[in-house]
Amino acid sequence: MNKYTYDEITTGQKESFTVTVTEEMLDTFRGMTGDTNPLHADPEYAKEHGYDGRVAYGMLTASFMSTLAGVYMPGERSLIKEIHVKFAKPVFPGDKIEVTGEVTEKHDGFGMIVLKVTMKNDRGEKVLRGSMDIMVRE
Repeated sequence: MNKYTYDEITTGQKESFTVTVTEEMLDTFRGMTGDTNPLHADPEYAKEHGYDGRVAYGMLTASFMSTLAGVYMPGERSLIKEIHVKFAKPVFPGDKIEVTGEVTEKHDGFGMIVLKVTMKNDRGEKVLRGSMDIMVRE
């Protein structure tokens, strides 16, 4: 886990990690949220509606933004204040997702950074883009 202080962070700085989305993640997410939409739960239903199989929950994919902030940038000192997200393509179990955050702004008066977030699958397709406003606690 990173422990960047506000002063150690620079505009343009990047952090990345990869995660493989699993069937178990979808099942756990369904159990936690109660979202039983068959697009996410039933591979045959998803195939009948034009997908290759179960589609990962968008909010499961977006939850990796929390990992990005809380573990990588800034890490231990993070407090997410705001998130914007756009789902560009569906994610499927077995997809390996590269999650990248780049510092695009620093707000000295507030000790806050803005992180541009992109997620790409192992085929190089962008599956999510977004941004986060993150306070860097001292």
